[in-house]
Amino acid sequence: MGKKRIIKKTGGGARGAARHGIGKIPKRKLSGGILNIQSTYNSTLITFADKEGNAIMQSSSGALGFKGAKKGTPFAAAKIAELLAEKAIMMGVKEVDVVVKGVGSGREAAVRSFAAKGIEISSIKDITPVPHNGPRPPKPRRV
Repeated sequence: MGKKRIIKKTGGGARGAARHGIGKIPKRKLSGGILNIQSTYNSTLITFADKEGNAIMQSSSGALGFKGAKKGTPFAAAKIAELLAEKAIMMGVKEVDVVVKGVGSGREAAVRSFAAKGIEISSIKDITPVPHNGPRPPKPRRV
């Protein structure tokens, strides 16, 4: 009947961990950086960059395994921020400037959980685009 296949399980769960945003940590050592939080109604995206603005690591609520409506929750944003904060601490980051963009519910939760990990937040800047007149309204209906 042929040879039987033997499936060997490896002890390292690195493949599953990488799928959920843990991945590998950059080797660079930084003292500070910029934390960009983009929060929409549907999801939250957090990017950590150095002082020049070069992106070093990023994660989103979808990358952590949240699906559907749960991606836009404050809980999901807090989990992303915790994950990036742990990576940042391993890189030696002590303080960050926070740049927040968007109107989603994960804005504050992400900032709070990043601060709770012991990283000092030196400034918070809101760059949410605000329309200051918008498009021309439609003509009135003629009946």
